[in-house]
Amino acid sequence: MTMTDDSRVERDFYARDAEEQQAFLQQTWCDHCQGVDLGMTDPVEYEQKHTIFIEGRCTGCGQPVITELTDESF
Repeated sequence: MTMTDDSRVERDFYARDAEEQQAFLQQTWCDHCQGVDLGMTDPVEYEQKHTIFIEGRCTGCGQPVITELTDESF
């Protein structure tokens, strides 16, 4: 199996410290309802193209929310 640079590699969100999990779940931005810090549910963490993402659902409208982690995020 050959992996390309854009392959999605699943990571374990729940392996993170509980405080860190809460921060990522609460500090969100929803493109759909334009709401800040509404929160997210059902988090899935993955790495793609050397960038880590946490994807879930907006607690306000239920639409997908994606957080891109930067060096300062973790």
